[in-house]
Amino acid sequence: MSVSYVIKEGVSGFRRTKLASFTSVTALVIAVLMVGVLGRVGYNAYQVVNALKQSIEVEVFLLDVSQERTNRIAADLRAYPLVTEAEYISKEEAGRIFREEFGAEGESLADLNFLPASFRLQFAPEANAADIRIIINEVEQFQGVDEVVFNQQLLETLEERLELLVMGGAGIGFLILFTAIVLVFNTIRLTIYAKRNIIRTMKLVGATNSFIRRPFLMEGFLQGLLAAVIATGLHWLIFELVIPFYLPQFGVLAWPFERWYYLIGALVLLSLIMGLWGSRWAARKFISETSIG
Repeated sequence: MSVSYVIKEGVSGFRRTKLASFTSVTALVIAVLMVGVLGRVGYNAYQVVNALKQSIEVEVFLLDVSQERTNRIAADLRAYPLVTEAEYISKEEAGRIFREEFGAEGESLADLNFLPASFRLQFAPEANAADIRIIINEVEQFQGVDEVVFNQQLLETLEERLELLVMGGAGIGFLILFTAIVLVFNTIRLTIYAKRNIIRTMKLVGATNSFIRRPFLMEGFLQGLLAAVIATGLHWLIFELVIPFYLPQFGVLAWPFERWYYLIGALVLLSLIMGLWGSRWAARKFISETSIG
């Protein structure tokens, strides 16, 4: 079977079922566009949550201990793989920070020697509240450590919101994709029904089901390709022109991994897979059921 024949027959399916083809392509466009929107918004939300997580610091307050013991605590803190930074704040530095933050009221306190030395810990983005809690429980047992302060509730809330966003986005995306695949399936089914007499004739002269299926797979592929072009064009239009013009306060949402082609490539591939999957599903089911009797 020549490639030109497969393409010609695939394109002819659009003419035979114009309304159904338009519906399935539209559904694919909406599905791919929505997945792209969810992916880009979700990526930026993930980045924001990670930035907020990075801003949450763990403060380890020390007793009056020797410099040798302080160095030992610093080495133990930095030995944790999830700890990315352990900044030492001396008593003098703590006094200076206090004065800067409280202004005239801070200056009125002549002696700020009561402020303890401390370490400010920052953690890797993959560290969750449970991981940090385990480390804190161990640090609290260090000799020379007075108290460890950590806003665990805020971090747990951020993680819960991110998990809810991911699960909700995944659920909506799956529903949209499944609906689009079903519409492609229905379009190919109508095309097969319109060509049922031709299919019976082809079977009578010895054509295999695999041979007959190829044009229908091409039709699904072309639907996916057309939808990918339209959806990615709309995605670019919305995020690069419409949002910056009408909602400049939102700025331009970053592309995943800071490169446009990762998301666009994934959307094109997704559209082609959905078109092929829906057409293959229909072709395998209905061509086999088309009787030659």
